[in-house]
Amino acid sequence: MSAHLSAAQIKSRLDHPIIDADGHWIEYGPVFTEELRKVGGEEAVDGWNAVRNGTRGALSMSVDERRRRRISQEAFWGHPSRNTKDLATALFPRLLAERLDEIGLDFAIIYPTGGLRVPRVGAEGPRRAAARAYNIVTADYFRPYADRMTPAAIIPMHTPEEAIAELEFAVKQLGYKVAMLGSLMDRPVAAVGEVAGEARRFAVWKDVIGLDSDYDYDPVWQKCLELNIAPSFHSGARRSGLRLSPSNFVYNHIGHFAAANHAACKAMFLGGVTRRFPGLNMAFLEGGAGWACLLYGDLLGHWEKRSRQGLEEVDPRNIDRAVLMELAEKYGGEAFTSVLRRQGGQFFPGEEKLTGGIANLDDYSACKIGRKEDWRDLFVTPFYFGCEADDPSNVWAFNARGNPLGARLNAIFPSDIGHFDVPDMTEVVPEAYEMVEDGLATEADFRDFTFANVVRLFGHQNPNFFAGTRVGDAAAAVLRAAAPTRAAAE
Repeated sequence: MSAHLSAAQIKSRLDHPIIDADGHWIEYGPVFTEELRKVGGEEAVDGWNAVRNGTRGALSMSVDERRRRRISQEAFWGHPSRNTKDLATALFPRLLAERLDEIGLDFAIIYPTGGLRVPRVGAEGPRRAAARAYNIVTADYFRPYADRMTPAAIIPMHTPEEAIAELEFAVKQLGYKVAMLGSLMDRPVAAVGEVAGEARRFAVWKDVIGLDSDYDYDPVWQKCLELNIAPSFHSGARRSGLRLSPSNFVYNHIGHFAAANHAACKAMFLGGVTRRFPGLNMAFLEGGAGWACLLYGDLLGHWEKRSRQGLEEVDPRNIDRAVLMELAEKYGGEAFTSVLRRQGGQFFPGEEKLTGGIANLDDYSACKIGRKEDWRDLFVTPFYFGCEADDPSNVWAFNARGNPLGARLNAIFPSDIGHFDVPDMTEVVPEAYEMVEDGLATEADFRDFTFANVVRLFGHQNPNFFAGTRVGDAAAAVLRAAAPTRAAAE
């Protein structure tokens, strides 16, 4: 018997709704595949099966075969089973809508399960067909429950053109208000040349979209602003790099969302996306807040040392040769002084030119940071971070005393219902509330976490996002209260 408060008891204490920023539904393969075929044909099915067969193929191998081919152990038994009603709830949108009050949720934003990997399908035709068909079918599934739930559209990002095309269709034709954009796209390494067969997957680099991409994605961000879309990223990184255990799924799974989000968020910031597109909110889902707090602190700390002003402290042209020679003669001995004399007193001849050929030595040049307060507008305000209900790092986001410049990062509450880490849907709200019960967060923090932050994420981008929903009036009040502050920041 759980010792903490029930969802109903918690709800009775609150003066605000609870919004699920990232729930999941399960697309049942035998049925969903046929729905995709009806609207997208065989190419859409091929794209969907590329995801399904990749997972099933890996699980059908022996550990030795995965080790030989360096293929990671995949997730198995990934959905609630003993709690069969919860499994059915994730399968059937109507049942989920009926149970939201029991779960403790007033409104839910629903993301894919199998569809999470569609944006990273390699072949363009099947990828785009699967995304288009998925969006059509899913919109039909959830349309009757728009007052309580809204689904996320799948937006492939291999090129800006395909992203814009699907954004236009999903928003204008299907009425989507949430878009899940791909990130960490595999690109071939040019210097390797043409690689055939299975080795091809090892000859790639990860395009993090915001920085050093082969493509200019600014038109995508502009299109998001035009369509009132706050892009969200739900990419993982458990099938590459340091997450290739052929035998241990947990090893591959822990931290993989955080790693993917860390890369994408860092690229958006250093690539100047938030500078060039003020007012564009972005969400990085399911990785928690711990990595975001670390990244924020690391970026600020590196700025102090690696901005153009900070680099003056390490510019080799500032070395006083006379002082160095004097100290070398006193403390270094003949071995040091003879070399320095031979080099004309230079510590490392030519080092001032050895900068990698970059045009601007300031890695923060795209951010145009003139003062520390700019960090509020470029990092703290536009970025939102999805945190699991039971993640102990959630409280870090609200720790203004510990975060640099007194920042409170925008943590948002995702239930992750439908997946293996939520064996009982009615426990997600109580688990989230434990940080208040344990004295680690305040009721105001919990309000931001489960309600106000997600309202600001989507509502500032689209003022009508919550209109006509169960939470419409409460959300409008949050947006009215925040409007002067937001306007001043922009």
